[in-house]
Amino acid sequence: MSDQLPPTGAGDAAAQEPEAAPANVLSFNASEATGAGGVGGDIATFAAMGAHGLPVVATLVMRDTAEVFDQHVIEADAVAEQARTVLEDISISAWKVGFLGSAENVSAVAEILSDYPDVPLVAYMPAVGWMDEDEHAAYLDAYRELILPSAEVLVGNQKTLTDFLLPEWDGERPPSTRELAVAAAEHGARHVLVTGIVLPARAQEGFVDNVLASASGAICGEKFERFEASFLGAGETLSAALAALLASGADLPSAVSEALSFLDQSLDAGFRPGMGHVVPDRFFWAVPPEDEDGDGEEPFGGPGGLEDPGQARGPKRMH
Repeated sequence: MSDQLPPTGAGDAAAQEPEAAPANVLSFNASEATGAGGVGGDIATFAAMGAHGLPVVATLVMRDTAEVFDQHVIEADAVAEQARTVLEDISISAWKVGFLGSAENVSAVAEILSDYPDVPLVAYMPAVGWMDEDEHAAYLDAYRELILPSAEVLVGNQKTLTDFLLPEWDGERPPSTRELAVAAAEHGARHVLVTGIVLPARAQEGFVDNVLASASGAICGEKFERFEASFLGAGETLSAALAALLASGADLPSAVSEALSFLDQSLDAGFRPGMGHVVPDRFFWAVPPEDEDGDGEEPFGGPGGLEDPGQARGPKRMH
């Protein structure tokens, strides 16, 4: 199990300069009541990384910890007004863009991003196949054309990014991270961070890879031991942590490495608040360690925990 240490990066900067204000990160994202993803998950992650989050809500997603049921999209003018109002008052050091609900909201957000070309953007693409078919296609088209040109990093699961970037892919093998990065670069995104890459049995069965790549090839990455549990909010956690670290001034490879380490430990300490998926614990480092009698709280344990608290230990990083 990973050592439970406070995250560094943004937190280190604050420790070295006690009077310095935290970096500000603005998140355009959905609001959903589980607290696992959307702006709720972003704010928790930003805070855990020592940054200050500015949440701009683009849509209200109706979901529990198991599935999505519906959404109520906020009008594009209201999304833009939320952002413009706070940006007139507060200087930001990074953006995160998550799920925006509609093509109209994508256009409104892209217009705002274009006014701040020097602020790094982390774009996260979740699985949104639950949307109406026509709305889904329009949303993905708009995101490709309007958000990716501003993105320093596009974050997503291998399958989700394949469906998003290479929808016509029919190869016998999944596309490589470089092939995904090339496809993203054609729309203007400079890097991709691809998660959940299943390794072939001849390599390391039971592990998944997570790789940062550009159109030139892979840059860095870390392998995780596969969990038996399924998580809600893992991609949100990784992308928000990365945005917070970039806001603090970290270079991209270092920020990716630390964000993956943070995700690792958040999943390791994850808990199940309801009857669905496990939620990452972004404040794993604040939980007291077990005492000598073993009375401390176990990850995945306690009320609402997994039936077998030991079934999803790890992951163990391989490089």
